[in-house]
Order: sequence, then structure tokens, then C-alpha cells
Amino acid sequence: MSSSFNRRFALVRVAGATAALACGLLFSGSALAADMPQYSIKTSMGEIVVELDQEKAPKTVANFAAYAKSGAYNGTIFHRVIEGFMIQGGGMNEKFEGRKTLKPIKNESNNGLSNQPYTISMAREDNPDSATSQWFINVADNSGIDFPFVGGSGYTVFGKVVKGQETVDKIKAVVVDDVRGMQNVPVVPIKITSVTLLKGDKLVK
Repeated sequence: MSSSFNRRFALVRVAGATAALACGLLFSGSALAADMPQYSIKTSMGEIVVELDQEKAPKTVANFAAYAKSGAYNGTIFHRVIEGFMIQGGGMNEKFEGRKTLKPIKNESNNGLSNQPYTISMAREDNPDSATSQWFINVADNSGIDFPFVGGSGYTVFGKVVKGQETVDKIKAVVVDDVRGMQNVPVVPIKITSVTLLKGDKLVK
């Protein structure tokens, strides 16, 4: 085998290894991005972008993604707003009609994430494993509802707002009243027009 052939073969091997390394880095980066998907929540008061922590709350993120993909959140409202606490949506339309929900999910509140301002968490009933489609965005330090809270389970944080904090601030300050036996309902409905997964150059850096 000639020395020139050996040199060419070595170069091919180095180039192949470099390409493989680059490919590995690309896949690694994609995997990291996939662990933190971003969703655009477009509302009648502006856009909110949330980044979800798939590593620490995999079941909760998958649940949110399923509702978003099906369009279940489109046309819903923020039906509960408590300034100094949170803004809640994802469950009903302007007529206060509920949407068909998926099976309740396992509580993942023991994941190290805290209910801090601009984090997104799952709403639920007294049963820790009762969360379905509804979620809320914290507008204050609500670490008092973190794991273990009451009965050994808290409210599951599964992401944070990375864009549109000013929209959250506008929503938390709206006038609310009691409507049809429900408290803290915005007098002027705040509509959620769409919830969509962001990709490529749409992602918030």
C-alpha cells in the first residue's frame, strides 16, 4: 500500500471522525432543546412564551403537549385571576363550558422546582393525582404550595415564562368578579386563541 494512499486514508478517517463528532454535538444539542420545549400562548392581551422542563416533569409536560397539539386550549379563557397569587386557564370557554379532558396525571411536585413568579404549574383538586388540562402561572412567591404542602404533595411546577412577562402582569391586574358561583373571574374575558410549539428561529434564546 503506497504512502500517499495511507495519507489519504488517514485524512478520510479524520474527516469521518470529525463529522461524527459534529453530528453527535448536533444530536446532543437537539436532545437538550427537546428537554426544554417552548410554547407560545397567544391571548387577547398579548403573547406569553413558556419553556417547559421535560426532564423534571416529563408526565406533566407530555400532558400539556397533548392538549396543545389537539387544539384543546384554543378558544379557552383565563377563568380565574387572583392578583398576588396566580392566573389560571386551560379549562373552559367564554360560556364557562368545560372541555373534554384526558386521564388525570401523576403528581410530579417533588421535582425540585418551586412555585416562583412567572413559573407555570398544574391546577388540581384535593387529590394530588387529579390534574388534567388546567394550569396556572404564578405571579408571586408561592413556595408555600410546593412539595410537600398538605398531605405530602404540592402543586407541580413544569416550566417558566421566558417571554411575555408584561402580558402576565397585565392579566393579573384585570378587574374580577363572582360569576355563576365562580370567584375571581375577569369581567372582560381574556381569551386564549392558540397554544403552539415553537421551533427554529421562533424559539426564545
